[in-house]
Amino acid sequence: MLRMPRFALESPETLDDAVALAARGARLVAGGTDLLPNLKHHLERPERLVSLHRLAALRAIALDGDTLRVGCGATLTEIAADPRVRADFPSLAEAAGAVAGPQIRNRATLGGNLHLDTRCRYVNQTELWRSAIGGCLKSEGTVCHVVPKGQNCVAALSSDTVPVLIALDATLVLAGPSGRREVELAKYFTADGLAHTLRQPGEIATEVRVPRPRGPRACAYVKWRPRASIDFPLVSVALRFDLDDERRVTLARVVAGVLGSKPREVEVPATVAGKRLGEVAALVADAAYAKCKPLANVPYDPAYRRHLVRVLTRRAIERLATEPAPGGP
Repeated sequence: MLRMPRFALESPETLDDAVALAARGARLVAGGTDLLPNLKHHLERPERLVSLHRLAALRAIALDGDTLRVGCGATLTEIAADPRVRADFPSLAEAAGAVAGPQIRNRATLGGNLHLDTRCRYVNQTELWRSAIGGCLKSEGTVCHVVPKGQNCVAALSSDTVPVLIALDATLVLAGPSGRREVELAKYFTADGLAHTLRQPGEIATEVRVPRPRGPRACAYVKWRPRASIDFPLVSVALRFDLDDERRVTLARVVAGVLGSKPREVEVPATVAGKRLGEVAALVADAAYAKCKPLANVPYDPAYRRHLVRVLTRRAIERLATEPAPGGP
């Protein structure tokens, strides 16, 4: 049996109290579906945890004019089932509903999924296993076993919702000791697996804001993992195509995950503009294949995972081409 280290637990009833505790170095916990296994593997040893479960204001989901506002305390189950999300942001509902199994989704929160710790086949092991290889940059060592001469940790961000929200131009609101600030999710993540977000000490993510589509749009989220009920994605792609009234592409965004410590936005060829979805499936899939080169940082062969980027992207676009695109407000 894996035992967690000893820690104190605080359960503040106001956001200000939670920020004050976080500013003193306490570790935040919401659903705990990522943190608690890490504690059991002694990947983290915090002296104090701050539970956010009493902050009901963080769980709201609302459509405010042309903006969807989702509290970071909302569970993935709540997001996947919300009719407003399903109607105008189907790829977000799809991503939230594809995380692990129902028990995990009932506990896991949006904020937790956004701040999912980076993962690596050399890190997410027992403490005994890690000690046998001398640790690594992320845990009790000085060498990256994926890129032995590398200076940065290349553990992968396996979040399902992050690539989708980046493709949808979402922003994140944070509350901290210096007040509130809003940051584009596309600029929030870094290439360093040890500190892969720009969240400052004491800051708490409060809500995500997603602009509502102004016209027809086709979106999808696809991923591959060996066991759908439990495994993190080993390949993921978020797709967004804004369309005109004749269902021709006016804007295309493709964001791939699980390549490194931040998602990668694929530069789509300009020639997709003005074409129908069925005509661009192979073109966009080939662009994704060319730009996405997985490392050996998570299980399964990198070449096979790269091949799946192309296959999953093409299949998703071909499926979108046969479905009606939801309109804007």
